Amino acid sequence: MQTKLRCAILDDYQNVALSSADWSPILDRVEIQTFNHYMGSEDKVIQELQNFEIVVLMRERTPFPKRVIAQLPKLKLLITSGMRNASIDLKAAEESGVTVCGTEGSSNPPTELTWALILGLSRNLVTENNALRSNRNWQSTVGMDLYGKTLGLLGLGKVGSRMAVIAQAFGMKVIAWSENLTQKRAEEHGVMWSETKEQLLEQSDIVSIHLVLSDRTRHLIGRADLQRMKNTALLINTSRASIVDQEALVEAIRNEWIAGAGLDVYEQEPLPVNHVLRTLPNLLATPHLGYVTQGNYAIYFNHTVENIEAFLKGTTIRPLLPEK
Repeated sequence: MQTKLRCAILDDYQNVALSSADWSPILDRVEIQTFNHYMGSEDKVIQELQNFEIVVLMRERTPFPKRVIAQLPKLKLLITSGMRNASIDLKAAEESGVTVCGTEGSSNPPTELTWALILGLSRNLVTENNALRSNRNWQSTVGMDLYGKTLGLLGLGKVGSRMAVIAQAFGMKVIAWSENLTQKRAEEHGVMWSETKEQLLEQSDIVSIHLVLSDRTRHLIGRADLQRMKNTALLINTSRASIVDQEALVEAIRNEWIAGAGLDVYEQEPLPVNHVLRTLPNLLATPHLGYVTQGNYAIYFNHTVENIEAFLKGTTIRPLLPEK
């Protein structure tokens, strides 16, 4: 009888990985084990995964740097949700003979969560809900109108362009900037092109970030940029935490350089229990939920099954390769 390969599904916080897809096509050849807790350290990851040939990652919850890959001699297939994962050392994987594959996904869930943060902040929903539940003040805040306000988009890709459509439905003016964005492309989406980042920050009532983290975008928004924004403006980041200088953001919120911020991403995840971002006023924060929906999970895990099936047949689909 052929020995089954062992597959580990990491960070299945909600215990839904096995119910989000039909795993039956591979169960005769693969034994699956889910982990619903964050392992917390490279040493723990290495210890727990010694006997697994296949590891499935949910986005960037658990990093796979060179040290981890090198100390998992049985590992043959690494699958991540999404077609990009900056926490995997693709070069190290290739050198160790580990195949890395991704899955597709939808841009709708992160767009929807971004608007949830915008609406929650602009209408003070958390404050008012808490007051109502605790029998405190009946109406204690005055909300921000979205109609007629300016939404500044840093990035006009899949999510940014969907953001623009929804903003226009609210009657907002939309402007966009990124290093590679042209006036022609902005106009194709019915959006005004901002010639500079600084111009966008000065003009926007809400700034929403939809860029890929890279050497060029790391700390793209720093102390001087936050001071440039209106003191009535909101900053929303559902992209990657390091695009914004985190120390500068804390300073901006504390000193009221901006009116508030909505965050779904953090430089350390899960966010430590004593982290300052858990305590700041005028900060609406969610635990990296942008991609966490039933529909996206169905895509992720069904594609994971397909990736494993292909691997068992000696082929590769949706490969992720290191840059040459």
